[in-house]
Amino acid sequence: MKSDITNILPEECISYILSFTSPTDVCRSKLVSPVFRSAADSDTIWGKFLPSDCYDIISNSSSSSSNQLIASMSKTQLYFHLCNNPVIIDNGTMSFGLDKATGKKCYMLGARRLSIAWADTPNYWRWKRLPESRFSEVADLKQVWWLDVKGTIETKILSPKTTYVAYLVYKFATSRSGFEKKPVDLHVELEESDAGRTFRVFLDPSANIPQFSRDRGDGWMEVKLGEFFNEHGDDGKAICSLREVDNYTPKKGIIIEGIDIRPKDCR
Repeated sequence: MKSDITNILPEECISYILSFTSPTDVCRSKLVSPVFRSAADSDTIWGKFLPSDCYDIISNSSSSSSNQLIASMSKTQLYFHLCNNPVIIDNGTMSFGLDKATGKKCYMLGARRLSIAWADTPNYWRWKRLPESRFSEVADLKQVWWLDVKGTIETKILSPKTTYVAYLVYKFATSRSGFEKKPVDLHVELEESDAGRTFRVFLDPSANIPQFSRDRGDGWMEVKLGEFFNEHGDDGKAICSLREVDNYTPKKGIIIEGIDIRPKDCR
């Protein structure tokens, strides 16, 4: 007669074993039995899935109320909070969260952290607050001929041995033009490497042109800039860019929230 493992092993032992699997496997194990469901909620497990520097990162949060809330959470609660509610850090210019399936780090560079040509010239760009943005300001394009947006992130703060994908997070104002006429160049490369592929796409394509952007479900669109593999975090910086520098095509009406950098296939 076969014995039920839950009658042999104490719950603490089951939790310890589960901690060597993955967040996805742990969530699936909850379907096995009430004992597994209880064991799967243990801080022993979710504490191992949190990045080792997690508390150091969120200590840079610009919100004191957010810090107080996080301080009161168990490790299990904190894990899922960071998966669903990225924390704003670095003086409000960046957000930090976790990929729910793997526990790997996700960052978004807010528009204020990006290098945007002419961004501080009121005739070309306007900075404003939108309620659907996680950041206090977004960049609203009034009109430029030379569009050049660049974001950089140090690879040492990312999860090692992980393929990351960078996305431009944006939307269009009611009045926009130029993006249906000229494609933009999208590119990602590592600072210490000449590798990197450039994609040329229309952000506002007509009906007969493929659509490469997609709805994020949070009031914003995203388009893939490119991807890179972070081996050990010693590649310097990853550089993500969007460019359209044809001086004959004026462009207006794009609103940029930032650049989202997250593990590949995490959505």
